[in-house]
Amino acid sequence: MIKKAIAVMTSGGDAPGMNAAARAVVRTALHEGVDVYGIHNGYKGMIGDDIEQLNSRSVSDLIQRGGTFLGTARSKEFKTPEGRKKGFENLQKRGIEGLVIIGGDGSLTGGSLMSKEFGIPIVGLPGTIDNDVWGTDYTIGADTAANTIVEAINKLRDTASAHRRIMIVEVMGHKSGWLAMTTGIAGGAEYVLVPEVKFDLDDMCHELKDAYERGKRYSIIVVAEGACDAIGLGTVVEEKTGIDTRVSVLGHIQRGGSPTVEDRMKASMLGEKAALAIISGVTNVVFGFDAGKVVSINLFEAVNNKKTLDPELVRLARMLA
Repeated sequence: MIKKAIAVMTSGGDAPGMNAAARAVVRTALHEGVDVYGIHNGYKGMIGDDIEQLNSRSVSDLIQRGGTFLGTARSKEFKTPEGRKKGFENLQKRGIEGLVIIGGDGSLTGGSLMSKEFGIPIVGLPGTIDNDVWGTDYTIGADTAANTIVEAINKLRDTASAHRRIMIVEVMGHKSGWLAMTTGIAGGAEYVLVPEVKFDLDDMCHELKDAYERGKRYSIIVVAEGACDAIGLGTVVEEKTGIDTRVSVLGHIQRGGSPTVEDRMKASMLGEKAALAIISGVTNVVFGFDAGKVVSINLFEAVNNKKTLDPELVRLARMLA
């Protein structure tokens, strides 16, 4: 059954390229003669009825902007059946017949619960800089975040070399080490510490000390925030090696900035696919990429499976250190 009205929302942590994806959803729906609504501030806005009808001008001058024009927020109330019912009723009273959700695991899990409880068609797009959504090689925002981190590593390398320091760089990733591993390899780090792989601190410090004694000028260690406490690690490394050690926590700078070409293009492709799918009655799928091609993934499988870190990346990081 062809839908007459759909909605789009962004949820969870913001990611560069979310605007491009939402823009594509809106303009594709309008091209197909379908009304489209924007839900502000994620599930919190759905419950609070912060919903407006969008037109083509609503998404002008957005594709180059980071963040999300729709806004995003956490919502404890949405985790309750009563909260989800309130949100669904706000959609229902506007005649909204399907919902596109752009977000990470938690956001997509919320959509899967709504689909089960109320039967509303849901299509998800993976929007997270962690690149940790199961079933897809790519998530919106990951490429931009990785480029931001590598740029920071390049600059930190200069000052590390000038002072013969060890530079520890903490990046985002509570449970997923993709960002750390990818940027560590691309940034030429000597060590990459991630939640998925155990490391021996004593061995690492011994190797660092030996390398400096043989004339090494600097070392870069990239640490995912979920692997260990970077500040504490810096203290221990300096104590064990006797080498001047500095820690740089990149923080939320990783989430911001103008999206890369890859994030603009792939987010736009996913947004169009999502809009066409939801309009035509498709439900409970997530669109992602596999080997460069857009693929559909079962929504319930996507949220109930854990994406693992590619062991080839781990091997390559060790080989090139």
